[in-house]
Amino acid sequence: MEAFWISLVVIFIAELGDKSQLMALTFATRFKAWPVLAGITIATTVVHLFSVAIGGIAGDLLPETAIAVLAGLAFFGFAIWTLRGDELTEEEAGKAARTTRSALIAVTVAFFLSELGDKTMLATITLATQHGWVGTWIGSTVGMVAADALAIGVGRLLGAHLPERIVRYGAAAAFAVFGVVLIAEAVM
Repeated sequence: MEAFWISLVVIFIAELGDKSQLMALTFATRFKAWPVLAGITIATTVVHLFSVAIGGIAGDLLPETAIAVLAGLAFFGFAIWTLRGDELTEEEAGKAARTTRSALIAVTVAFFLSELGDKTMLATITLATQHGWVGTWIGSTVGMVAADALAIGVGRLLGAHLPERIVRYGAAAAFAVFGVVLIAEAVM
């Protein structure tokens, strides 16, 4: 259960202000919320299963102290990445706007491709090096889907009035705190 809750919280925070949330908002303006959420869930489930497999193998091969220090440094990197922010490219926004195929297929494929190498995938790999893969997989998937569902709901209510800067700074600060805690635990 610890792996589930840690992964849920970390990935939820990682997803705040991420490109995936922008995609969710874009798709939600064209399609009903349920096919968008289902597509996000399918894509996230597959990508995060792959991520925890990589993290589990790395966790078995490396010493615990090295993993903790590397994970702490990775979270500092995620904090910087989050401060930099994510935006949809014109091409990505255009694809989401032009999609006329099944909403479920369009969202699933778009999210699968956008999550490969994304910070949430890398954060899931990092978490899986230290925690059980099943809890990490389920927690990271639930955290991402919950963050994107929140984006869809809030985005529909508030539109362009979302405080993106505050969300970005808060998420970056949370990543930095996770980084400090992981490194402190490794050195003590």
